[in-house]
Amino acid sequence: MHTGQVLVVESESPLTVSEILSSLDIPPSTVLAVFEDTIVPHTSLINDDIRLDLVVVSSGG
Repeated sequence: MHTGQVLVVESESPLTVSEILSSLDIPPSTVLAVFEDTIVPHTSLINDDIRLDLVVVSSGG
């Protein structure tokens, strides 16, 4: 995943944020999903066209 990259997921049925990330081969534990400056739980069901921004979570020691 690269900064500024736009990824599109289309579905006939609602998907959770976690399902969307999995369909893009993005491990859910590595990103925060953000909608209009609010962090969205990965369990949230998305049933409309929206734009989610993904923020990479840094880890390490």
